[in-house]
Amino acid sequence: MQQMKVILASASPRRRELMTQIGIEYEVKVSHKEEDVTTSDPVEACKALSKQKAMDIADQELENDPTTECLIIGADTVVAVDGLILGKPADRADAERMLRHLSGKAHQVHTGVTVVHLPDGEATSFVATTHVEVAELSNKDMDWYLSTDEPYDKAGAYGIQGYFGRYVTGIRGDYNNVVGLPVGQLYRDCLSRYGL
Repeated sequence: MQQMKVILASASPRRRELMTQIGIEYEVKVSHKEEDVTTSDPVEACKALSKQKAMDIADQELENDPTTECLIIGADTVVAVDGLILGKPADRADAERMLRHLSGKAHQVHTGVTVVHLPDGEATSFVATTHVEVAELSNKDMDWYLSTDEPYDKAGAYGIQGYFGRYVTGIRGDYNNVVGLPVGQLYRDCLSRYGL
């Protein structure tokens, strides 16, 4: 039986599935704080955003109970190709623009993760990177994929665990990282330290 409370500071259903998959009990509290990124470096950007999310929820928890003991996990995923950060698309045209950048190339998926321990506020952050290769997408492929609901709530306008898997030709690194949370590294580097 898990003793320490764990809070996942993310609305992502994929991150929730991954936490459940590794046997961690958790509750979800979503940060609604305005994101503030001052860098165009994808690794630094996702690390900063993960920390902002985790610290926002940590502040809320401490305000409610200054003696609470828990772990708060913040995460943010960005897709980068040729140094360009691809976030979540604003609309179909934006999703198409992103997919054209990815077509026929290798790109990187970076997930920044921050774990905050309360009540002491100790924060640990890391970034996991996975390299993904995508086949050349024809106009027909593009139109079909854009007609699904899949691209619109995901960084880089695709979900590797869904229909887009048909276009992936190679992957080097953690598959779960591309889905949204490198749970193996999260567990080994952070959660196991607290006896979870």
